[in-house]
Amino acid sequence: MNAAIQGLVIIIVGIGGCVSYFYLANQLLDKVLFPPRGENAGNNINRANLIRPWLFLFPAFFMIGVYIAYPVFETLRLSLTDRDAGDAFVGLANYQQMLREAKFWEAMRNNMLWLIVVPAATTTFGLLVAQLTDRIAWGNIAKSIVFMPMAISFVSAAMIFKLIYDTQSQNRDQIGILNAVWMQFEGGNGSFLFLRILPAMILLGFAAVAAYVCYLVLRPFFIPEERMGGLVAGALRVVAGAAAAYLAVLALLNVMDVFTVTLPYGKPLNWLTIPFWNNFFLMAIMIWMQTGLAMVILSAALRGIPQETVEAAIIDGATPFQLFFRVKVPQIVGTIVVVWTLITVLVLKVFDIVFALTNGNWNTEVLPNYVFGKIFSDLDWGVGSASAIILLGLVMPIMILNARSARQEMS
Repeated sequence: MNAAIQGLVIIIVGIGGCVSYFYLANQLLDKVLFPPRGENAGNNINRANLIRPWLFLFPAFFMIGVYIAYPVFETLRLSLTDRDAGDAFVGLANYQQMLREAKFWEAMRNNMLWLIVVPAATTTFGLLVAQLTDRIAWGNIAKSIVFMPMAISFVSAAMIFKLIYDTQSQNRDQIGILNAVWMQFEGGNGSFLFLRILPAMILLGFAAVAAYVCYLVLRPFFIPEERMGGLVAGALRVVAGAAAAYLAVLALLNVMDVFTVTLPYGKPLNWLTIPFWNNFFLMAIMIWMQTGLAMVILSAALRGIPQETVEAAIIDGATPFQLFFRVKVPQIVGTIVVVWTLITVLVLKVFDIVFALTNGNWNTEVLPNYVFGKIFSDLDWGVGSASAIILLGLVMPIMILNARSARQEMS
């Protein structure tokens, strides 16, 4: 069957099935089980109204049970058994084997790197675009362009960037944009300016931002009147401050490498095979796609800020920088947290981009791709299920935090 016709049939059957279910459920309640007639008409109406919401919720509960609850419990069971030994119970043996594999720790390390870079970069770019586009006449057009990548799938985005990162032999024209630009550098003054000075300035700026974030996060510990939150909030502040300080130090250490590394001028590079840095080339795809989501949510939050606070700050002589960071940003911290956690959940589940471009090779393995490889390539259901449970354990707290933040934001 033609794919378009098949999709149309699925849509018609799906919508028709839903409409038919709700119609027949109402008819069953009102005509058969509790007809609003006779002496018990009032009681029947009340009973029908009590049961009706549960009938309407039943399809959702059924789907959640079949496609979420059952797979979770079955995955947990598989992680504790050996399928090759007739589903014999092996306890934590699969988890022990998983922890002994270098590929698992590579996936965990890369996932942590994604968690540090992608949510921070996406939220920052989304916030900047939301703020800047509100100040220009063609802001809505700019927002539409930024949001456009959200309309394509991760695999499609990966194919687009595969062309950007494409590498041809040295004696052929480069169709990849990165290599086409790279081949223009020959080691002269322009190369020194763009490949030494500019990256060093970017790293120094990043280090300054990370140090400032560390200061903001840890400041309540040293200024009693700003102390807020309980033990959990304090622990989160310590972790966030340590991560920011680590990133600042790492950026400063890499400044020296920028000036000492030997660059292969005149030779096209296989960007996706360069260890460590290839992870950032993959992250760029996720950041490009999700910045639009962050922009839309944060733009709505910025528009919801009471104008009285902005006008009061302007009257008090606040500069645009102070107005943004000290007046606007503190009022949308809840929304920033929601956006951050949304992107974090997406990062923890990232699979398509890595699978389509590197399949976890060249030190780019991530946990979802590791799970896929173990179950479907190695047919190791025990270790694959164990790693899936680890992934679930990483995602669940963030989803709970996101739900709580969203509820608080709505209230």
